[in-house]
Amino acid sequence: MAHIAEEICPWVMRGRGLSVIVQDESLTLPYRVQHRGSDFRSSKLAEPQALIYTCIQSRHHDGHVRQRQIERLAGASEPWVVPFVVQLCNEYVVEILQDIEARLPLLDKHVYGTVLRGNPALLDLAQQRMTRYWDGYYRRRWFRSETYVGFRLFKQFRERQVSG
Repeated sequence: MAHIAEEICPWVMRGRGLSVIVQDESLTLPYRVQHRGSDFRSSKLAEPQALIYTCIQSRHHDGHVRQRQIERLAGASEPWVVPFVVQLCNEYVVEILQDIEARLPLLDKHVYGTVLRGNPALLDLAQQRMTRYWDGYYRRRWFRSETYVGFRLFKQFRERQVSG
């Protein structure tokens, strides 16, 4: 996958990011992507390049761009998509979390469970980050953690991690 991503967006894949293991291969997710790519570009690409580009766009610096990628990512069953969806769940943009929660039934429980079991630190770090954003931005609005969408999402991910 990395070589395909480098062909599509060579400027994106340079530098640091979060590394995970998916199907015995290392995958590095960029923290943030700052480029002028567009959703139109993915329509010009063949699979799997279009899905890889969608994953890259899910790390875009603009929250609206990240949010637009959710529908396509939620419908994908490729294991390497899972870390990108989990990363979207540690966002401070509550609308992104709500969109992912609405699409939870589309997420393949077995695929998510397998990837999350193989990368427990990914889930731990993402949940910690989501919790910090909740505490800093949303605790007054959703005082009880169980009423906040982020905690509901991670509860579902934990269940998939154990049983998926």
